[in-house]
Amino acid sequence: MSIEVGAKLPGKVSGITNFGAFIDLGEGKTGLVHISEVSNGFVKDIHDVLTVGDEVTVKVTSVGDDGKVGLSIRKAQEQPAEPKREFQRRENQEFQGNRDRGQRPAPKKQFTRAQPTNSKQDFDSLMSSFLKDSDDRLSSLKRNTEGKRGGRGGRRN
Repeated sequence: MSIEVGAKLPGKVSGITNFGAFIDLGEGKTGLVHISEVSNGFVKDIHDVLTVGDEVTVKVTSVGDDGKVGLSIRKAQEQPAEPKREFQRRENQEFQGNRDRGQRPAPKKQFTRAQPTNSKQDFDSLMSSFLKDSDDRLSSLKRNTEGKRGGRGGRRN
């Protein structure tokens, strides 16, 4: 029996390691299923999915010159066909013209008139809160970067 890439074969789990499972394909042939190829989902512990002696169907993913056979249980399983997404084109002339230049149309701006209030008081309070936030951020930034200057060595206080 020659093992070819892409073939689906029955096998039996002959050994389990922390990185995968060895599958006996019969006639003295053995292959490895890497832990990432055991299931479609994340497998933290391969012992949760496979045990020695389990009958599995595998797909041959690679055959090395040295006789190593790469297998996949995940690819051997029939997966439901994902529906193809169809994209619709916009028939907007402005968009069509900008597409050639690699630009998107500018969004239409809507302006509303601000309600007259005590703008001097509002501006002063906004500015003072901005300055306080800015000073806090600058001091935090200085504190975090002071010890990181220089070449070797750890943090200096």
